[in-house]
Amino acid sequence: MNLEFPSKPVRLDPYAYPPRGLSREEAARWIGIGTTKFDELVASGRMPRPKRIDGRVIWDRIALDAAFSDLPEDQAANVLDALLTDRRAA
Repeated sequence: MNLEFPSKPVRLDPYAYPPRGLSREEAARWIGIGTTKFDELVASGRMPRPKRIDGRVIWDRIALDAAFSDLPEDQAANVLDALLTDRRAA
C-alpha cells in the first residue's frame, strides 16, 4: 500500500457534512443506485442534469434530494406490512 502524505500539515475541518457538489459516481451512490441507472434517470428527466464548473461536471446534492423525493412511491403491497396488518386484526 502506497500512502502519500501532504508536504504541509492539513487543517482538519471541525464540521462533518456532505459536499454540496457530487461527481456522477457520488451522485448515483447518494441516491443508492449504480451509474448506469443514474444515467438513465438523468436522460429521462427523473434526475437533474449536472452543473458545469469550468471543466468539472457536478450534481447538486439538494437537487438530487428533491428529485428523489419526487419519484413515485412503490404501490405494490409490502409483504411485511400485510403480515403485520393481518396479525393486528386477529
